[in-house]
Amino acid sequence: MIDMGHPAHVHLFKNAIWELQKKGHRVLVTAIDKEVTIDLLKVYNIEHIVVGKLGSGKLDLISEWIKRDYKILKIAKKFNPDILMGMSNPCAAHVSRILGKKCILMDDTEHASFTHKITYPFANVICTPDCFKKDLGQKQVRYKGCHELAYLHPNYFSPDPTVLHELGINEQDNFFLVRFAAFQAAHDIKSHNFRTEFIIPLIKKLEKKGKIIISSERKLDPYLTKYQYSLSPDKYHSVLYYSKMYIGEGSTSAEEAALLGVPALHFERLNINGNPCGITSYIGIIDSLQNKYGLLYSYYDESELLMKVDELLLDIDDTKKQWEKKRDNFLNDMDDVTNFIVKVVERYS
Repeated sequence: MIDMGHPAHVHLFKNAIWELQKKGHRVLVTAIDKEVTIDLLKVYNIEHIVVGKLGSGKLDLISEWIKRDYKILKIAKKFNPDILMGMSNPCAAHVSRILGKKCILMDDTEHASFTHKITYPFANVICTPDCFKKDLGQKQVRYKGCHELAYLHPNYFSPDPTVLHELGINEQDNFFLVRFAAFQAAHDIKSHNFRTEFIIPLIKKLEKKGKIIISSERKLDPYLTKYQYSLSPDKYHSVLYYSKMYIGEGSTSAEEAALLGVPALHFERLNINGNPCGITSYIGIIDSLQNKYGLLYSYYDESELLMKVDELLLDIDDTKKQWEKKRDNFLNDMDDVTNFIVKVVERYS
């Protein structure tokens, strides 16, 4: 039984679900109605039960977790799973302890301290990338890779070229993907969005070189709506694959771009003890993609990010070719993460 609290969790687990089902395992998904989570589950024909809708603010999040605990407990009693799973998921962990079941968690977010405190004590196994910066003791199982490889590894992902026609874009055209995040997760409480006064300069720089597509979790200002992403959510990674550059908030899409060989510029300003700082020193996979493989650049200062945009735009076609070579180097060092998840489940079932 797998509980999903974010669209990224659908991608993380979908291939493992199908592989487990091929092997004869029964899998049930519970999910919160957040952004396009339910839409994705429907597109992929994954059996699921909706167990809540995300509110706004930290108090709403805690209240929602408590309500979800109760709903998932009732569902789990009926389904009687051997294992409960999730992405650093407190509900899966709590219910597994109440029912005396095993709990396997995935985690790649070192700074989600509040979630860890109410989740880790109840889990049996916590699977993290080998670059994860925290030592979690005997419960921790490390693997070579990152969550995004579970669905973007070439073994599982092939881009759909028809998205270009749907977007009205030719293969020869440059287009750039920009993403704005809502920052509503518990670990996002200290994160700050790209400031408005820097958005217009960013748009003007990109428009000189090609078209712009904006994917946004929050409502866009009227002058940006003409750029808004309009395709179904399952086509997002194909759009990302064909883009010449990604610039955005929140780390997941930046990591996805890097793994697809797309120049990735990530913005996220944290506020730690009243001081603004970047996320690179806190997140192992961001640090590795940036400083070991050169696939991603993370900034907490918009001016520095815009300077990097100028640099990469000088010869965007050559830049993309460089990124594809660096991506291949990264893949050569990594495991098949879906296969890892399946093996861990079977080891503990």
